[in-house]
Amino acid sequence: MDVNQAIVKTLEDIGVSHVFGGSGQVNASMLLALRDSDKIKTVIVRNEQAASFMACGFGMFNPSNIGVCFATGGPGAFNLFSGLAVAYYDSLPVIAITGYTSMSQRGKGALNESTGLNRTPDSHAMFSATTKKSYILEDPSQTCDILEDAINTALEGRPGPVHIHIPKDITTAEVPNFRKVNVTVKPVLPSAERIASAAGLLAQALKDRKKIMAIIGYGCIRSRAAQPLLKLIDTYRIPFTQTMDAKGLLSESHPLCLGVYGTSGDKAAGEWFDSADVVLTIGNSFAQNACYAFKPDLFEGKKLIHINIDPAEIDKVYKADVGIVSDAAPAVEALLEALEKAGAQQYVTEPACLPKERYYLEAPHPATGRMHPGDMVRALSDNLPDNAIVMGDAGSHMLWLSGYLQLGRNQRYQNPGSFGPMASHTNGSIGVKCANPDKVVVAGVGDGCYQMAGFELMTAVQYNIPVIWIIFNNGEFNIIKKFMLGMYGDEAYMQFDNPDFVRYAEACGAKGWRVTTVEEFTKAFNEAVALNRPCIIDCIVDNNIYPPFKLGKV
Repeated sequence: MDVNQAIVKTLEDIGVSHVFGGSGQVNASMLLALRDSDKIKTVIVRNEQAASFMACGFGMFNPSNIGVCFATGGPGAFNLFSGLAVAYYDSLPVIAITGYTSMSQRGKGALNESTGLNRTPDSHAMFSATTKKSYILEDPSQTCDILEDAINTALEGRPGPVHIHIPKDITTAEVPNFRKVNVTVKPVLPSAERIASAAGLLAQALKDRKKIMAIIGYGCIRSRAAQPLLKLIDTYRIPFTQTMDAKGLLSESHPLCLGVYGTSGDKAAGEWFDSADVVLTIGNSFAQNACYAFKPDLFEGKKLIHINIDPAEIDKVYKADVGIVSDAAPAVEALLEALEKAGAQQYVTEPACLPKERYYLEAPHPATGRMHPGDMVRALSDNLPDNAIVMGDAGSHMLWLSGYLQLGRNQRYQNPGSFGPMASHTNGSIGVKCANPDKVVVAGVGDGCYQMAGFELMTAVQYNIPVIWIIFNNGEFNIIKKFMLGMYGDEAYMQFDNPDFVRYAEACGAKGWRVTTVEEFTKAFNEAVALNRPCIIDCIVDNNIYPPFKLGKV
């Protein structure tokens, strides 16, 4: 068994079902090993950047999955950086495998060399700065040891990406000591002392009839914390919000749900937060848009309990009165037990007393000749099948989606996170669909986002991966235009021309629609769901209105 065969066998053993990558000279033998696998489906992309985004998507809503992407050495490898940065920011376990120059050729300016020698780029240093750990496999006998360390590193604690260089002359070398790797990842459990402190603070607040608010983050999805969270919310009647990345974990039609909090959040969430005495945050990291650009006095006069798997996140932005380093699920379970022991009382505020103003509940907006994006998103929400996943790419459309979608019935939503590259979810949605073949996967993208990465439609068609791309077509970089107008009273270079997306879809072998009204959109979307093929819905939306975005005082 050679090195590449050993890698493929190990990926099979840990349950990897899909890998995403590009072809190249240095990794040619790996392609042969993947071809011979009966358990792994290999998706060859048009650009390796897309492979890294797809690997992110593969593990995004499936905590037991690990995303895998691969590329040849040099330029192919460098194309993976954007996706690995997303995985690093957004706590996604990804393994990237790339080619590397043979030992005998290093420093000579070999094709695609990236050793850092003699004016060649240093890919090991660059990957080390963009992942939890980067390896160079120099000896075939190290293969299983490196794979074992890489897999455990990607999954342990706060998950993230790792990277392995495979030199060209090593790829077909015999592995003399192949073995199964041991995955020994253990949950991060909370300190009993910190749980007792948090329970005491909450129990006293409940007794004193203080206002409490819970903010639920993406870490709760990774930790599969929905059931203990719902028990906590329902037992003590605690009003809650969910971050953009956690929308739908608990149904947004729950009577205690306040929507999304932050710069583009619901007014109901903002009103309750302003008057809250205690805020319990679980599995979130205070992203810029979730805390009014790091508003320094945001928690003034409030008590903050912060639960996060990463100790570096505690006190990073806001000083916690009680900080708990833990996976979300065991922390909430321990908190429930401690509250019960403390005899905590049920929260007194009834759902009828909560503020109600949320974007989803707005009346339809006046007709302007082009669709109001919020009205279109509400139509999407109303017609979205159970268990569906919506991916919002970076841009104004992301804010329309996070604000006007109301999710329940095990539906999910995610935006690109704090690194936030355009096109990440245009491509990442393909990885999400590969991991969730029985769920409808929708990518809400801007026309600018789509044109950065739209050739992966051919990938979806070739491998029969039925994603629905909804393009918010306004012919401009809408949210950047709003920022420029707000800061300078002027804007420049915001407009661009679009192709005929319907004809493009048809040329690629997909199905396309162009819609100008909410009624046309609803009809096209339901047809796309029923068709179960890669589809594009080109939605002509009003470019003279902007998504809700309240910066507040900073």
